[in-house]
Amino acid sequence: MISYNDILSAERPFLIAGPCVIESRDHCLFMAEELKKISEKFGLIYVFKASFDKANRTALQNYRGVGLKKSIEIFNDVKKQVGVLTTTDFHESWQADELAECIDILQIPAFLCRQTDMLVAAANTGKMVNVKKAQFISGYDTEKVVDKIAMSGNDKVFLTERGNVHGYGDYVVDFRNITIMKKYAPVIFDVGHSLQHGCSGGSTG
Repeated sequence: MISYNDILSAERPFLIAGPCVIESRDHCLFMAEELKKISEKFGLIYVFKASFDKANRTALQNYRGVGLKKSIEIFNDVKKQVGVLTTTDFHESWQADELAECIDILQIPAFLCRQTDMLVAAANTGKMVNVKKAQFISGYDTEKVVDKIAMSGNDKVFLTERGNVHGYGDYVVDFRNITIMKKYAPVIFDVGHSLQHGCSGGSTG
């Protein structure tokens, strides 16, 4: 399987893509297989991404996922049958160890990017860690975030730029942040969330 150093040394970009949240095993396998084909066509390293729990849904009645236990089984099936890297976000520190058996890159959600227990738990698994930069911090603030992971004995860190909010609901990307963040760790650009339009109508647009 491709390692952190393999990703950094490869002379080609990598793509993180997949369903927003796990809906079913068959759907995940279909998406992973098709996205792998597309990635290979364009010479990309592909990482399958899906959330096992959308814990920050806008409305209480919105669909959140199939749960942790079933999701672990599905992620394992994706890894074994499709042969791709996997990533997912988690929301409580104890979940990091549970997910480590099936996930290659543990993702820290933007709103939780400064939570020490989350960062340390992810670091302690020895897995690659991708930290989404919160909408309310600057690129400079990510230095301390990376430090928490590195000081926990893990230097396999990515940072993700996903835009900032300025009090009116839309996300605005200051591309200077990417240059700043690259001083601390390799940077991923989250195109989808950077185009997010508030929570109008009970969900993001």
